[in-house]
Amino acid sequence: MRTTLTLDDDVAAQIEQRCRRTGHSFKCVVNDLLRAGLQAATVQPKPFRVEARNLGLRPGLNLDNIGELLEQVEGPDYK
Repeated sequence: MRTTLTLDDDVAAQIEQRCRRTGHSFKCVVNDLLRAGLQAATVQPKPFRVEARNLGLRPGLNLDNIGELLEQVEGPDYK
């Protein structure tokens, strides 16, 4: 299939650099890169999970009032 594709200057420069390095044609490099990009786009990423951990906070700290907490932890001159 023939088509016209407009590339940004930086992308074209990287493709030409890869052509010189590999010795492959511009068409071959563009097709290989498009195949790799399309393949990567179809792979489902693994879900990100966060595990809760005990922070080991000292007993007696009030986490409901940030001002009070800062004063208890850093002293009265925390500002």
